[in-house]
Amino acid sequence: MKKDRILWADDEIDLLKPHILFLQEKGYEVISVISGQDAIDCCKEEDFDIIFLDENMPGLTGLETLAYIKGINPTVPVVMVTKSEEEHIMNQAIGNKIADYLIKPVNPNQLLLSIKKNVHQNAFITETTTVNYQQEFARIGMQIDDSLTPADWIEVYRKLVYWELELENSQTQMADMLQMQKREANNAFGKFVKKNYVHWIQHPEERPLMSPDLFRKKIFPLLDNGEKVFFVLIDNYRLDQWRVVKELLADYFTFDESLYYTILPTVTQYARNAIFSGLMPAQIEALFPELWVDEESEEGKNLNEAPLIRTQIDRFRKKYTFSYTKINDSQNGERFLNTISSLFVNQLNVVVLNFIDMLSHARTEMKMIRELAQSEAAYRSLTKSWFQHSSTLELFRRMADKGYKVILTTDHGTIRVDNPVKVVGDKNTNTNLRYKVGKNLSYQSKDVFEIHDPEKIGLPSPNLSSKYIFALNDNFFAYPNNYNYYVSYYKNTFQHGGISMEEMLAPFITMNPK
Repeated sequence: MKKDRILWADDEIDLLKPHILFLQEKGYEVISVISGQDAIDCCKEEDFDIIFLDENMPGLTGLETLAYIKGINPTVPVVMVTKSEEEHIMNQAIGNKIADYLIKPVNPNQLLLSIKKNVHQNAFITETTTVNYQQEFARIGMQIDDSLTPADWIEVYRKLVYWELELENSQTQMADMLQMQKREANNAFGKFVKKNYVHWIQHPEERPLMSPDLFRKKIFPLLDNGEKVFFVLIDNYRLDQWRVVKELLADYFTFDESLYYTILPTVTQYARNAIFSGLMPAQIEALFPELWVDEESEEGKNLNEAPLIRTQIDRFRKKYTFSYTKINDSQNGERFLNTISSLFVNQLNVVVLNFIDMLSHARTEMKMIRELAQSEAAYRSLTKSWFQHSSTLELFRRMADKGYKVILTTDHGTIRVDNPVKVVGDKNTNTNLRYKVGKNLSYQSKDVFEIHDPEKIGLPSPNLSSKYIFALNDNFFAYPNNYNYYVSYYKNTFQHGGISMEEMLAPFITMNPK
């Protein structure tokens, strides 16, 4: 087995022989030199796993040596082991991305701990995370079996997202076990929704927080209390995607993280319009027919969002000043930043960001994006990159600077589909892969959540005999015609419209400026 190699540069290296012997007995190979130049020459000729560096050496100082070493090998961890306690030296060392800073006299175990932290950390994290998840696996399984309430399922989903990110970061080989457990959870979650959804819609006072409730229960109380609010809705946004961008905002906000249940179908036309209107889709169609666009229309399904917000404000006799902005690309984002100062007079500013929805569609349609987002981890990484390098992060900075409370949420999530389910419909049946609405649908009842009377769940009925079906877990609907091509094209793409934790349990983040 290859020994880890340590380079130690110190002009008093003879005094450190006991420490070197200790490390050698622990199985490390230690090469010692007495100057910064010697250390640089060694780094040019050989590779090391970690370097110990004294600051006060004749000739090149430790900091000067550090700069040269980083130019040769930017990734090697370098630890300052020095008598210097001067704060500006420490600051410079940290600014130069030093791995650790130890002040002499050091004991051997301090050196050993620094090596383990900087050389073996990933291995230890992977091993510990694997053991911890294996222990948690059974507990989560029992929790899935015992989940009887909406709050129970939110807790299950939180835990699964937590472990998905932990296992990803630790590079362990437990991903298959986690995916199996997520599938098991979604199977049970689908049964839970099928059992309770109709009751939730018909008895709003007994349901969990859902799409039509957000403004009335969460936003209006803040505005009534004198708060100024930015309501930011990111289309197709999931809890795991929120978690990876959270750290980018931690310098500007504190967070109160919760989740709510989206309505069905989990698509913009229904779920987002329900948020902005405070009504179920059938109510929108009945009360504001000019603002509802039905399934068969070729008109855009989300063109009336600002008027729908106005109807909700007026219905509750509120006098708030508000703005509505939709940002579809980076140019829109930059233009919005240039004009955002004019919005700071409003009590409520609503901003819709469409990038992630565009990304999920592009991943389906473009081979290059499929390559970039092959896995859930890669999909999250693209989300984080967009958030960090577009105008989005600057938008949140400005909101924090102006002291606005920010509500960050979504209208629905998305799931990577894997299992095709055959369905037959006539030419007027909609094209969504996760839900269908039509007159003559043929399918296996066990594969879907079927609604024969759309009014029961607050949905419009395009025809007297129309019914809705919703895909469960990671299923997607495929037509028998050209079946193999259709399945191969859509398998492992991100879709929404059906019933899964990823689609229905939506993050609702209250952000307070620091």
